[in-house]
Amino acid sequence: MMGREMEFRMERAGLIQAGDRVSLKEDSLSTMAGIIYYYTIRDAVAMSNNTKKRLSSLEGTVRSVEAKESYWTVTVDVEEQV
Repeated sequence: MMGREMEFRMERAGLIQAGDRVSLKEDSLSTMAGIIYYYTIRDAVAMSNNTKKRLSSLEGTVRSVEAKESYWTVTVDVEEQV
């Protein structure tokens, strides 16, 4: 099993921390350029940017939570299957 690093934007402090196991929710949009996917850390903790590459797993571990000016960047190692 390989990992894929994904970043999420969290707008409230203290909801999760490094080392936490998380579940993700997948959503998709059909656009002129094709299907794009976006993911949310359950339950509405943080949201990813759009990506064209779909995840094969919806589980992961929080690697880090970094404070920005008005939000936090959460980095998650997603356990992708090859």
